[in-house]
Amino acid sequence: MASICFDLMTTKLLNLKEIFDLLDPKRFSEVMEDAIMLMLDSIVEEVAMKYMPNVWSMLPKKVKDEIIVVMNIESETFLTTFMEEVKEHIDDVLDIKQMTVAACVREKRLVNKIFQECGDKEFTFIRRSGFYFGFLFGLIQMGVFFVYDASWVLPFFGFLVGWATNWVALKVIFRPLNPIKIGCFSLHGIFLKRQMEVSETFARVNCVEILHTKAIWEEILSGPKSKNFFAMLRAHSIVFTERLVGGMKPITIAAMGSQQFSEMKEEIAQKIADKLPSVMPHSYEYTTEALDMENTIRERMQKLPYPEFEGVLHPAFEEDEILLILVGGLLGLVAGGIQVVAMY
Repeated sequence: MASICFDLMTTKLLNLKEIFDLLDPKRFSEVMEDAIMLMLDSIVEEVAMKYMPNVWSMLPKKVKDEIIVVMNIESETFLTTFMEEVKEHIDDVLDIKQMTVAACVREKRLVNKIFQECGDKEFTFIRRSGFYFGFLFGLIQMGVFFVYDASWVLPFFGFLVGWATNWVALKVIFRPLNPIKIGCFSLHGIFLKRQMEVSETFARVNCVEILHTKAIWEEILSGPKSKNFFAMLRAHSIVFTERLVGGMKPITIAAMGSQQFSEMKEEIAQKIADKLPSVMPHSYEYTTEALDMENTIRERMQKLPYPEFEGVLHPAFEEDEILLILVGGLLGLVAGGIQVVAMY
């Protein structure tokens, strides 16, 4: 059921490439600037003390300050170019359908919440329809019983009334699929009439419970495609180290050797990968604002043709539709049996 619903969302309502094109890498790096600088400063300090402790300790404060200035400049370039590549290859680092379905498998209440809030009025209608339709069909049952009062009539018609009541209730929720004008009246499925309202609820619940920024970054950082993300991060981290060393590279290699220099670059890349998740929350507010997923989902859902929009809620009924109708029939059968016992 969740898979059917999210198929609609990931194929009709969301295009990852279009969504992430709204993210401005330069603005992203500005938002993350302070957190990234603190992170890189601690990493450079740790690595320098490990690979060249004597040289680093003896460096004048002025030289270290210059390195920090260069690091500040290069960190912006590093994060901007890195996020540009993430945007370009977002489908390689994020599987939105897998993320949404996995979230609903972990917490089954999420699927229930989506369907309950989107179909609140429809579920209320089904509860009440037993009285409305049951009364109308009951009049027919009563008329038949007055003409032919055999003991099996009440249980038999009770079953038919219960069956028909739930069947009709389910049909009027989703049918007619398209509006049918009859004079000044318009016949249209109860759920389908509420497309504008339901779209707003669907978008809100999904973006609050499932497609929020924290969950998206957690999926990128630890989901099935995270290895692609960290491969990109490693490549950019090594370039960042090269640019940070800059003109000091020959001296650095002479001081520690080319093998250790390569190891140092790899260690910096690994430490950035290890520490980046801890600073990512600084980007959540901007990312949420930039991606604007709730409005995108709502607007696109409101424009869906009725046959596609029906797929938002219908799966919730479809899987157990026969069972729901049968239960109505059995309850009617029991009610008819009680009537027979009471009368005879």
